[in-house]
Amino acid sequence: MQFLSRWDSQRLSTTTRGIPLVDGAATEDIGRQRWSPSRGDLALPALTLDEAAFAANRDLFLRWCASAGVSVAPHAKTPMSPELASSLRAAGTWGTTVANAQQAAVLLASGERRLLLANEIGGLAAGRRLGTLLSAYPDVEFHAFADSPAAVAALAEAARIAGRRELSVLVELGAGRAGARDRAAIEATIAAVLAADRLVLGGVATYEGAAATSDPEATMRAIATLLERTIEALARVRAAAPQRPLILSAGGSAYFDIVARTLTPAAQADGNASVILRSGALFFSDHGIYARAFAEVDRRGGLLIDGLLHSAAQSFRPALTLWAEVLSRPEDGLAIAGFGARRLVRPGTARALARIPRWRRTARARRCARRDPSQRPARVPVGHTRSRACSRRHHRPGHLASLHLPRPLARHPRPRRRWGRNARPSHPVRLRAAR
Repeated sequence: MQFLSRWDSQRLSTTTRGIPLVDGAATEDIGRQRWSPSRGDLALPALTLDEAAFAANRDLFLRWCASAGVSVAPHAKTPMSPELASSLRAAGTWGTTVANAQQAAVLLASGERRLLLANEIGGLAAGRRLGTLLSAYPDVEFHAFADSPAAVAALAEAARIAGRRELSVLVELGAGRAGARDRAAIEATIAAVLAADRLVLGGVATYEGAAATSDPEATMRAIATLLERTIEALARVRAAAPQRPLILSAGGSAYFDIVARTLTPAAQADGNASVILRSGALFFSDHGIYARAFAEVDRRGGLLIDGLLHSAAQSFRPALTLWAEVLSRPEDGLAIAGFGARRLVRPGTARALARIPRWRRTARARRCARRDPSQRPARVPVGHTRSRACSRRHHRPGHLASLHLPRPLARHPRPRRRWGRNARPSHPVRLRAAR
């Protein structure tokens, strides 16, 4: 994939994350540099994308969507990369999902012309900001969520400022997060859209992931109830807009198969509605959260594509790797890696590539945590056992650590539980020796 076209006139230096100490390298020369994180060529920490794994995940999911009778507008907040969003659209996605006006501005500037803003935008001031943005892109197809008359008023202000004749509004239902909670709120939102001069009813939306709990059975019941309410809301929107094509949007979580199985019959029965999923992180997969989610998909029947059954757990491949320099080995079984604790993933999202002891917090780390949590050094223990992906012992600083992420670097609390010497860790790191 050629992702650097819009950077062609620029020269990269150490002011760009990951670029090593070079004196203004031209972007067109990056490929010829043959930089490799495994050799320590990049300024670390750095996040790398396995393009083959990303493309395989993309093609697999789009084939499943076609077989299931749904479309997808991948959520761009996972990578926040216009180039990746463009590549997904070129591969056949319906459009792109964003969470706010700032994300919309980035993607509109890069050429995206069909956006789904899967959130309420805020008050009238936010509506004016969105309207100013949309006024610069009169040709864009834009849909936004609303769960109340106040949210509708903000979108009406955006449409007025943008000078739009129509702005599509999806009535959002919710559980745990935003979204109308009852029939009265749904009817009030529909009525507010109908009363607004420049707004039209575009459909119904929800996010089933917010209904999830720690109890799997309770989660299934909560998701089923939410999707039932969504189908009922579609009927109410259809009664208010009998001729318009409508969107039925959900599936931004690991329960995309349940969403498709439940909502597709309702869309087909309507005759003029389309199911639009918003899944984004699954294109990158991981060794933890989504690995477990894909195993659950398999337990629910797997992925049926063109009449053939595929295993989700075996078909999706992790596509992101975080590389960091090991700065010090101050004691046996312990390494200090050069990435902050806020860049660590939550427990269970890194693949167990080596049987290594649990990491521990030093007095220095505790002092740093009191001063500034974002500056805590990450402590990565290094084991001495061999594994399938790590065939040599790592006894010295200067080697590189890499760990697979389910999404770009995110802040998660450090687990407090300590493990015994021989216990298997919940989130070990992947270690590679520098050459």
